[in-house]
Amino acid sequence: MSSDSSPISRLQTYLGLGDRAGSSVDRKLQDLKRRKTVRRLWFGLGIVIFAALMNWSLSLVGFSLAELNRQIPEFIEALTGYFPPTTYYGIPFVDVLQYWQFIIEAELFAASQVTIAIALAGTALGLPGALFFGIMASERVVPYPFNFAFRATMSVIRAIPAIVWVLILIPLGGVGPFTATLAITIDTAGYLGRLFTDELEEIEDGPIEGIRSTGANKSQIISFGMLSQVFRQFLAWIAFDLEHNVRVAITLGVIGAGGLGLELNIQRRTFNYTEMMACIILVVLLAGSVELLSQRLRSYLREDDSEQTGFLEAFVTAPRKIVQSGMGRR
Repeated sequence: MSSDSSPISRLQTYLGLGDRAGSSVDRKLQDLKRRKTVRRLWFGLGIVIFAALMNWSLSLVGFSLAELNRQIPEFIEALTGYFPPTTYYGIPFVDVLQYWQFIIEAELFAASQVTIAIALAGTALGLPGALFFGIMASERVVPYPFNFAFRATMSVIRAIPAIVWVLILIPLGGVGPFTATLAITIDTAGYLGRLFTDELEEIEDGPIEGIRSTGANKSQIISFGMLSQVFRQFLAWIAFDLEHNVRVAITLGVIGAGGLGLELNIQRRTFNYTEMMACIILVVLLAGSVELLSQRLRSYLREDDSEQTGFLEAFVTAPRKIVQSGMGRR
């Protein structure tokens, strides 16, 4: 048997690793096979690396299915605390009255107001800094590489989570609503500033040149030639950031910064699962309401939103949209 028909030769031909002799069509086909083989090798290598990283991660955190299975009965037992049972006319229900009683007794609505106030004040105080960094980091305003200093500052701010900023700011006033507001202020300047910069990089040059041709100075060019183009986008990003900051304020409350998160942590530490679930329900309602308001506001600000609807109409038409969406996936 010739070497050309040996198993090794046939395998090399199949993988596109054989000699490049032959017609141009054969060589082209061989190149395609070789590329396919290389892609398979890289894919296989990626799977091996991913599996190794997963094994390392699970080992490092001590993840164990046996331990998880051992804790499941205790978790199921705790569910009766999260969802206290009761009966109405012999039919089992969750005793939602216990949630409501705790919400009233613990004044959780007042705690929710503190959470919203932290998020709103932090967003408002961080807005000037975000606008400053967003403008100065744009190459249209400050030439490279000088604008890099402002981009680097925002990168440092974004690299530090808001919860760490609270710990850094403890000497200013301990852990409370004041330091939480300052932390969100700094966080907003970094995140919102970067979003502003990205928007300014995408604007058109025509309006800028038109304002410049009138003899306008630098500040007038920025105000009327640049910011006027992204005003609606800026408002949409501010609404989105406020929505994000409400969640951040809840998280900061868990470490003692006040508001709804603080009450949630108190009930967790005392193993009052029913009261803890009442706090969680209020967290979901608060975050969901702010998200709905933010989404509707951003829909009004989108120029291409030709079918803008009000809040009531959004609720009324939601079931129909869900059905249409489900039918569209079929």
